[in-house]
Amino acid sequence: MKIPGLTNAFRAGGAITKRRILTDGTADGVAIQAAGSTARLLGVSTDIDTASGGVVDAIRGGLADVEYGGTVDRGNALTADSSGRAIAATLPIAANTYIIGFAEVSGVLGDIGSVHVVPGLLALSA
Repeated sequence: MKIPGLTNAFRAGGAITKRRILTDGTADGVAIQAAGSTARLLGVSTDIDTASGGVVDAIRGGLADVEYGGTVDRGNALTADSSGRAIAATLPIAANTYIIGFAEVSGVLGDIGSVHVVPGLLALSA
């Protein structure tokens, strides 16, 4: 059983698929589906698809279900691929790489895995 942590509502700045990583939209209070690891990652969308302009709930702390975009091993730092799916952060960590958290379970492309959501900047540029 998962007990959600912090969840916030945002206005969807575009269509958002369920269980995808979110990033900042163009205005305060707006979230969009992430398209990579170089922008701040806010959280993970819940299990409901959201149309542009709708309200999307973002899990911003605790455990969240997320769709994997590739092979993930338990414990990997996770970031976003171009579709907002969770992928393992490439080692060595590239400059200005944002992560959403850490994988709780291993999986492959298309699996629904679990992420311990602790968003942050993993590596700064030199």
